[in-house]
Amino acid sequence: MSFDSLGLCAELLSAVTTQGYATPTPIQTQAIPAIFEGCDLLAGAQTGTGKTAAFALPIVQRLSENIPEGKRRRPRVLVLVPTRELAAQVSDEMQSYGRRLSLRSTMIYGGVNIQAQIERLHRGVDIVVATPGRLLDHADRATINLSKIEFLVLDEADRMLDLGFIDDILKVAEYLPAKRQTLLFSATYAPNIKKLADELLDNPRHIEVARRNLAADAVTQVIYPAERKLKREMLSYLIIDGKWQQVLVFCRTRYGADKVTAELLYDGIKAAAIHSNKSQSIRTRTLGEFKRGELRVLVATDVAARGLDIEQLPHVVNYELPQIAEDYVHRIGRTGRAGESGIAISLVAQDEQPRLAAIEKLLTYAIPRKNLAEFPQVVFKKVVSARPLRTANEPAKPKKVVARPAKAHTEEKKSSGKPKKVQKSTKTRTAARKKVTSTKVKVNNGRPAPKGRRGGRS
Repeated sequence: MSFDSLGLCAELLSAVTTQGYATPTPIQTQAIPAIFEGCDLLAGAQTGTGKTAAFALPIVQRLSENIPEGKRRRPRVLVLVPTRELAAQVSDEMQSYGRRLSLRSTMIYGGVNIQAQIERLHRGVDIVVATPGRLLDHADRATINLSKIEFLVLDEADRMLDLGFIDDILKVAEYLPAKRQTLLFSATYAPNIKKLADELLDNPRHIEVARRNLAADAVTQVIYPAERKLKREMLSYLIIDGKWQQVLVFCRTRYGADKVTAELLYDGIKAAAIHSNKSQSIRTRTLGEFKRGELRVLVATDVAARGLDIEQLPHVVNYELPQIAEDYVHRIGRTGRAGESGIAISLVAQDEQPRLAAIEKLLTYAIPRKNLAEFPQVVFKKVVSARPLRTANEPAKPKKVVARPAKAHTEEKKSSGKPKKVQKSTKTRTAARKKVTSTKVKVNNGRPAPKGRRGGRS
């Protein structure tokens, strides 16, 4: 099947060709016709399979068929996303398609001056890509009018729920007209996704083009067992020896990301970090430098696990495994996108074994292990799940507790011999202490020393 057969107009076909796409992905093949038909949609697909174009192309074309007159337009499309990075990615793609059909779009997210966003909304836009929190700020200020929304898109809905946006999403829905087309896209399915779909979607069509929660087939996954103190040396060795030119490294914390960045710079590897403590302008500039090849390594927290769209990113490294198993799928999904191959490497310490077990349970298969000859071979101890594997009916092995008589016997044994000498020396020390105290009292002219001050020192 080709894009021509999906009913796209000439302008959008030209845009798709310019971007180098020859054939639609499975999610695009199924979602685009459904959106043209006006159905609500509940769609699941692996990350990196073209979900953004799957809803952007048909929405932009349907908007272009009825462009309102006048300069000041009210938004007719609202796309909700969980992070600023994803907002920027989706907005860029919307602008790329909409520009060819005289449509205007803007993005709204926190961490930047709200006034510039207000001015842009005042000039009029057709498409708004927003994070829920900042959008509600605009709605409360009455700086955005959502009464004309025709399309509501929830992109990476599962991530929004993970971040606690469920209440914000429902509040946003109160500002929207009841008659609209709602599209919910998610890389993974969870029970709360179904609950949200029941709240917002009307008799939706279900699309799922890949098995749930699985990593993309184009990604080669490898586990390197590592001693925690040697992780930094292993990472630098892999980058330098492998002559990697573009690497995305994930850490669990902001402090960890900054520390790894500093260590890579010390090793002569040009690197920078992005996380929620960085301003939006710094994050945008750093990401741009990485995409242009000016940075060899980008170190990120999970704030960047979704929303980073980097063409032909060859390597992703999990310096630390994520706390939530599903985040592993989104991390490694930054490579192996749009049909390209990629390698995802995880440096796993002994204390990260429970997280690795949760990830492999989610994937339903074991990730291959390898060892680096240049580093000490690490063998995971098989004691992590020893206690949980014991069934409820199986009695625990009784500990060998010494009985009371034995304890008494031990005490008797201890009390014979050496303790007598200790007792004698204690008496000697007590007598000496009394003698010293008596002497100090005489120094104070017979007056007792103040409480807490021995020897009369002030």
